[in-house]
Amino acid sequence: MDHSVSDSKRRLFGSGADRLIDWMRRGTIGVGGLIALLVVLVVFFSLVEPMTFPRGTTLQAIMFQLPELGLLSLAMAIPLISGGINLAIIATANLAGLLMAWILTAVMPSDVVGMELVWWLLFALIAGFVLCAVVGLVTGLLVALIGVHPILVTLGTMTLLHGIGIYFTRGRTLSGFPEPLIMLANETILGIPISFLLFTLVAIAVHVFLTRTALGIHIHMTGSNLEATRFSGVDTRRVLVWVYLLSSLLCWVAAVVMMARFNAAGADIAQFYLLITILAAILGGIDPYGGFGRIAGLFVALIVLQVIASGFNIMGLSPHLALTSWGLMLLLVIAIKRVRA
Repeated sequence: MDHSVSDSKRRLFGSGADRLIDWMRRGTIGVGGLIALLVVLVVFFSLVEPMTFPRGTTLQAIMFQLPELGLLSLAMAIPLISGGINLAIIATANLAGLLMAWILTAVMPSDVVGMELVWWLLFALIAGFVLCAVVGLVTGLLVALIGVHPILVTLGTMTLLHGIGIYFTRGRTLSGFPEPLIMLANETILGIPISFLLFTLVAIAVHVFLTRTALGIHIHMTGSNLEATRFSGVDTRRVLVWVYLLSSLLCWVAAVVMMARFNAAGADIAQFYLLITILAAILGGIDPYGGFGRIAGLFVALIVLQVIASGFNIMGLSPHLALTSWGLMLLLVIAIKRVRA
């Protein structure tokens, strides 16, 4: 993080700020530690499966599978840094996906082509964007103005949105989207999936936003100490509204990528991603108590988790074993953090 963030934190938190800022820079096990872990995993799986794992197709498969989880993890990271949480990210993405899918499958004529198809796609995307913006704005207002705990607010939002999705679809999925949308998750540029490039660009944008803008700095400060930040003259209510608005808008991007990847939208898609986004954030060095975290660490942590899943899959092991290893990793990371503290 830049010097302006460090100086602000020192003024707010006194002599303990240096230790906290150092924690923020290094993360839970540090970006360097995550990279070292990634290298160890790659070497291990390459030795165990020398004919299948160390190949370009494996790397490409990892890049194809990563974006939707990565985008949802970014949507979780911003509230965590602010000292809150957003349990409604999956429900928000799914409902936005259902709205866009309904427009493209039930409202749009089946024979549209050319520019007319482009306009319908834009209309569907804008509708999903507006829905996510409304969800984020309402969530942020409830957290900021009424003062309800983010866990309760987002748990209620999650249940409400999931119920709406189930009611209007009767639990079914909507599928059959236009080819230009499907290309987002299936086409590559110089061998790199377009969806992975999109995720990378969004991750860079979130990193720059959190470290180089006044609002991003205020989000860190709010997560570190909300009362001290308020007394320093920062409108913390406005900051919290922006936190959940931005989180929901990232859910919209994730919804578009999931629609393209699965060629389907439903109320129950990717439900197990919720806890994994929290795991990735904590593994990447984001403090679950708020105030500190790096998007670079989150990015590497996501690659680590995906390498584990891909390695286990190539070895023919149960995908449930990958989930078990992820849970074990989360416990180890928390234990390391507590010991270091």
